[in-house]
Amino acid sequence: MIPLKNILVTCALVALLSVVVYSQLASVDIFWAFREADGATNWQYVSNFSSSLLIIALSITAIRLAFTRRTARRYNHELEEIRADLEKRVKKRTETLDEANILLQDSNKALEEEIDEHLETTTRLRLSESYITSILRSMPLMLIGLNKEGEITQWNTRAEEISGLPENTVLGKNLWEAYPTMTVTPAQIKKAQDEDKTLTIKYSQRGQFHFDITIYPLHDQRDTGVVILVDDVTQRVQSENMLIQRDKMSSMGEMAAIMAHDINIPLQAILKDVQTVRQDLTEEHIDPIGLNELLEDALIRGRQAATVIQNLVAFSDSGAGEKQFANIAQVMDHSIELAEDVLSVTKGLRFKDVVINRTYADELPELNCHAPELQQVFLSLFRYACHALGKAEDPDHMPTINIEISEFYDAIWVRIQHNGLGISIEDQQYIFEPFFANEHGIAEHAGASTSGVPTKEKYHYGAADRLSFAHFIITEQHQGQVAVTSDIEIGTTFHIQLPLKSKGI
Repeated sequence: MIPLKNILVTCALVALLSVVVYSQLASVDIFWAFREADGATNWQYVSNFSSSLLIIALSITAIRLAFTRRTARRYNHELEEIRADLEKRVKKRTETLDEANILLQDSNKALEEEIDEHLETTTRLRLSESYITSILRSMPLMLIGLNKEGEITQWNTRAEEISGLPENTVLGKNLWEAYPTMTVTPAQIKKAQDEDKTLTIKYSQRGQFHFDITIYPLHDQRDTGVVILVDDVTQRVQSENMLIQRDKMSSMGEMAAIMAHDINIPLQAILKDVQTVRQDLTEEHIDPIGLNELLEDALIRGRQAATVIQNLVAFSDSGAGEKQFANIAQVMDHSIELAEDVLSVTKGLRFKDVVINRTYADELPELNCHAPELQQVFLSLFRYACHALGKAEDPDHMPTINIEISEFYDAIWVRIQHNGLGISIEDQQYIFEPFFANEHGIAEHAGASTSGVPTKEKYHYGAADRLSFAHFIITEQHQGQVAVTSDIEIGTTFHIQLPLKSKGI
């Protein structure tokens, strides 16, 4: 919109222009058209004409002013729109800047938190690294780290003690140059790396030292290599050997007691028959038939004792020999035949009076074993079963032993079940433990009380109660497993698992 001051100035200029024009025209006599006949000028006409011109000029000016005002209004409107748009843009920009500031503040806060976490993580990593380094250095094993070139990257305190070489003098050097007496060879290191698996080596000098050496290939590391652990197990091996020797002596003593028990029964019968024969020979009237029966009975008892001795000799011979493949069903059948001879006069129930039910799977594979040792195991279980069957108080009780042999996956399973007096829960815990006779002749076995303190529990001595030797033969000699399940009222089942091996192994 044009200000009023500008309009008034324009009008004044138009009037001034008119006066100037009028004065100029007066000198030129341009009023000839307004003169009268007598030559006088009609100033009325001049005044009217000038007023008309002025009105026309003013009208044109007013029209122009109107158009200018309209244009000014339109420009003002556009300016208002531009201003509003600018305000919106400024507002939007301000909001964007505010959001950016908020995001920047959040980012700064998150960055500060991340920096704090990074610092905390760095601190933890340093503590972990220090902790791991402390563990590695204090390990009782000799620990050596090697890179792919065979250079030493780790050398703990135990390695310093054994080798006598400080860590700072060997790091970065070739292992075999820094420590020539190292028993691990570069070929073994290369084998562990090429096969990418752990390699275990046993290095020993009998009676002097024993070492377990383990080589671990490193995975997902920037510098690949291996870790070597050398464990001095000399004291442990010596202790284990002493325990094994003690167990062997205990087992041999147990076997000797069992064999003595089996031999003593027929010998007692033979002595009784010989005494009877000698007494009958002193009488006037000798009964040849009776004497013949007594001598025949003594002969049978002698054969029974000889069978026990032969089995003992075969067992002792097999202990030093290699295992041979045998038919487990035939071994079981032969054990039953031996039991019928050996256990025929056992106190209580005779083995011949027991019903034997055999269930053998078809086409059983041959078992790599010591057959006489397994026969000794089966004889011990039959003796145990025979004594348990003899304790049954039911007059109508039918003593029965069920024998089942089957193949399951890579093992032979043998189950021997009888329906005699079962084993209590307490006795099941110690049935396979070694027994030791004290100075009073009462057997004791090593056990553990409920508090975890080892105890020695009293046990009535009996050869039939000894099954630790059977456990030793199954677990140590044949790498198998033996277990027992029992119920006092129902009976007992012995479970034996014997691993199979192909003939090519």
